[in-house]
Amino acid sequence: MTAYLLRRLLLVVPTLLGIILINFAVIQFAPGGPVEQMLAELRGEGDTMGRLTGEGPGEVRPPQQPGLSAGGGGGEGPRGAYRGARGLDPAIVAEIERAFGFDKPWHARLAEMLRGYLTFDLGRSLFRDRPVWDLVVEKLPVSISLGLWSTLIIYLISIPLGIRKAVRDGSRFDLWTSAVVLVGYAIPGFLFAVLLVVLFAGGSFLQWFPLRGLASSGAEAWPFWQRALDYAWHITLPTLTLVIGGFAGLTMLTKNSFLEEINKQYVLTARAKGATERRVLYGHVFRNAMLIIIAGFPAAFIGILFTGALLVEIIFSLDGLGLLGFEAAIRRDYPVMFGTLYIFTLLGLLMQIVSDFTYTLVDPRIDFEARR
Repeated sequence: MTAYLLRRLLLVVPTLLGIILINFAVIQFAPGGPVEQMLAELRGEGDTMGRLTGEGPGEVRPPQQPGLSAGGGGGEGPRGAYRGARGLDPAIVAEIERAFGFDKPWHARLAEMLRGYLTFDLGRSLFRDRPVWDLVVEKLPVSISLGLWSTLIIYLISIPLGIRKAVRDGSRFDLWTSAVVLVGYAIPGFLFAVLLVVLFAGGSFLQWFPLRGLASSGAEAWPFWQRALDYAWHITLPTLTLVIGGFAGLTMLTKNSFLEEINKQYVLTARAKGATERRVLYGHVFRNAMLIIIAGFPAAFIGILFTGALLVEIIFSLDGLGLLGFEAAIRRDYPVMFGTLYIFTLLGLLMQIVSDFTYTLVDPRIDFEARR
């Protein structure tokens, strides 16, 4: 197992490098980079992110230190090719390029970015003028808490429900719960989020839950138990959104895993020896059927953290990594975009290794060294 883990860790490096290079190449052809956005603001043509976040153009400024950008050129090309540069002093355009670090060729920016990533120096945000690592550390607890609570609740609901459906396969209970599961699987999570906002967050009916953030104003001075209740009050709707959209697949996986094990020979042998149905189910079937489900917990958590939380954070105004990445994509804040991509990819690859290791903990019979 040690040799296998070492091989997987060594494969993380080329995989991570390949993903970064592909995204860097794609960015080279993306129009509307940060220089063009700054030129558009100087010409008074508006600020897309300012309209979304309520910030004024005066709050956006290039970084104070040059050469700290990352990413591609955003399709800008040479200095005279900026569409927004017409009518502006070329010296101003050159200064903006220098401030953003785009006075260097693409290969120099790429080399500088990769050197920084080796030491987890993710550069500085082009528009926030803060280190990207500080932004990631600041936003990460929000996304982790949302993903962790959602994953735990999904498992607590899906495993008992899937076992019950397997035991009562074909019954009326199995049929109507399957209908509920299919509805939850078919409807996108963001539609549930909008529905919950309309129904329970002051949209058109009730106002039982807050719509923004994970804490009330002034909650820092409250006692711990009151802050905990306030946190639970704020996170209820976002968590419920992810649970509704995520429990369907795990429920059906649990049911099918138990059905497959129940029909195997060792179960028939245990019943023939006089073992009770409860003993057969939880003493023999449970461990084998739950192998793939329990071992998949790290991957499920990463999946919810990466895919499901983005729109939920935007809809409920949660200041996490999803909202940070969305704002960075709108502004073409390349250091933040590539920094969050780097962290997400690294966490995802490491969690895949943790998932493989979890398989061996759940069932010691599994030996990855024996695979060819």
